[in-house]
Amino acid sequence: MSNRHFERVERSLVVVVLLALLAGCGDDGGTPTAGHPGTSHHGTGHQHRHPTSSPGPSYSDWDVGAQPLPLRPDGYGEIRPTPEALRVRRLPTTDVLPPPADGRFHATIGPITPAIRDRMGKTWSPACPVALADLSYLTLTFRGFDGAAHTGELVVAASEAQGVVSVFRTLFAAGFPIEEMRLPTTADVEATPTGDGNNTSGLVCRATTGATSWSAHAYGLAIDLDPFDNPYHRGDLVLPELASAYLDRGWIRPGMVEPGSVAVRAFARIGWSWGGDWSSLKDYQHFSATGR
Repeated sequence: MSNRHFERVERSLVVVVLLALLAGCGDDGGTPTAGHPGTSHHGTGHQHRHPTSSPGPSYSDWDVGAQPLPLRPDGYGEIRPTPEALRVRRLPTTDVLPPPADGRFHATIGPITPAIRDRMGKTWSPACPVALADLSYLTLTFRGFDGAAHTGELVVAASEAQGVVSVFRTLFAAGFPIEEMRLPTTADVEATPTGDGNNTSGLVCRATTGATSWSAHAYGLAIDLDPFDNPYHRGDLVLPELASAYLDRGWIRPGMVEPGSVAVRAFARIGWSWGGDWSSLKDYQHFSATGR
């Protein structure tokens, strides 16, 4: 080979080495997601999470449940602007139950065992309008905002269990992201509101928001899906209290339920309606078998 050929090879090797060094100086994936330009339930969660340290998607830097809000006269937390880190919410999922080893959808339907009853705590009592025998405990695979498969849990009316499983099978197949799906506990019921929770849940024996009659949740006939991404809104009340940025339904972000979307269609298929279709108020997280 000629000297000129060796010089060309040498120069090519130098370029390759420089490119490799520059590639190692890029974003490590830990930078909080930027918020939307110009955009300034109690749902506490109380599952503190930190941004991942491994390479991959960028996660919001936020500790859920760490900052209690001052209370309003109506008992809810003070409504505050959405923090920058939560305007495009993307928190990694903390596994409460072992995730599926094969990464595929799995579901179980079972009774409320004594162990499950103990975990439910004050979310159910004998004064509630549904008996434990008429409820089912479900485990369901869901897709986290991290893209991984996780195992969630819900308590719903036994009569609706099969239909609910079919809904979450559809959501998993469609890649609809869910941040968290665990049983609410006494800690959630008694916690001072922090306004940053995002737990997808079913049965909680409580009154309808802003009223005294039983909620559909008290019968196991309602599910709140990604509540922070899909807040409740009536007048000056927003629940969760820090989720006001998600009232802008024209700015579509992961986890949001849109009219005619896969979530609305899947729940409609089993006869459940969506609170985002209500006219007197909007409850974008809320799906129910009762229409309320």
